Amino acid sequence: MSDELEDDLAPELEPEVVPVPITSSVRLREPLELLVMVKSEGMRLDQYVLLHLGADFSRSVVQRAIEAGGVRVNGKPASKPAYKVRKHDRLHVAMPEPTHDIPVPEDIPLDILFQDEWLAIVNKPADMVVHPAKGNWSGTLVNALQWHFREHLSTGAGHLRAGIVHRLDKDTSGVILVAKDDMTHRDLAMQFESRKVFKEYVAIAAGELERDSDYIEGALKMHPYDRLKMMVSTDPDAKPALSYYEVLERFRGFTLVKVQPRTGRTHQIRVHLLHAGCAVLADKIYGGRSHLKLSELAPDASNDDEVLIGRQALHAFRLRFQHPRTGQWIEAEAPLPPDMRRTLDALRTHRPVR
Repeated sequence: MSDELEDDLAPELEPEVVPVPITSSVRLREPLELLVMVKSEGMRLDQYVLLHLGADFSRSVVQRAIEAGGVRVNGKPASKPAYKVRKHDRLHVAMPEPTHDIPVPEDIPLDILFQDEWLAIVNKPADMVVHPAKGNWSGTLVNALQWHFREHLSTGAGHLRAGIVHRLDKDTSGVILVAKDDMTHRDLAMQFESRKVFKEYVAIAAGELERDSDYIEGALKMHPYDRLKMMVSTDPDAKPALSYYEVLERFRGFTLVKVQPRTGRTHQIRVHLLHAGCAVLADKIYGGRSHLKLSELAPDASNDDEVLIGRQALHAFRLRFQHPRTGQWIEAEAPLPPDMRRTLDALRTHRPVR
């Protein structure tokens, strides 16, 4: 990195009072060392820390830990959760161990595309939550990973996210990367953060994209009235986001499209396609519908109640990255799942471009 690292804490972070230390009676998890990259610059400290801790902690717990001196920035304690992190800030995060139980291993079948002693690549099915959280303490990918790999999973991000380097939405299927040790996890996470991981998705969009290929550039932020949604915004605090797309096949009223996100914002592809006028098919949050029936394409079909797809038609098709231990480039592909293939077959039959 060519820029100089900042050695001193920003003046606004100087505590006005001596922070209350986390007492020795509280059992601490292993400290987390973070280096802020350019794409996270300007994010609130509590949000940035929570992003890396995930479901193990709530935002209020993170804020209390910051105020108690549990987070240090460039070697000095941070007392303000609202501090805006800067590029190359070095964070030392010491959090109390979460009170949740360690996820129970569950014998859930996994489609393992690749694995060695350091990592694994899994084809995640739709309708599977990646890691346990409120309302989803079982049946998750982490529960399945605990069964298949036992103690051979990274734990630097907490036991509730053991092995998880990045996430996919519950109803998004496809390739997901798993780390088997903490060093591999850190190296892979750095590749994601520095945008060195090539990701390719396939989506069926409700609507017809005007161009055969283009890019969608629109900064994203949380929706002000619906915390489940993100939105394109020109606000200064919105995070830059860029997606390239290429049309693979056209139908009347629908488009099969390949999308390559160059940034990794929450719901990025779903929001960008909506912004382009073609929401992902059966995306309840952004498209207003949760399924597509055969009768909607072929009114005279004998089985008019057949549901072709009952979740957002988005699939993580390909992932390419440099193996952190061997240096080799690894590329994994997950074939389109049955519901998307079934939908495409119906579109080819009933909605071909004439």
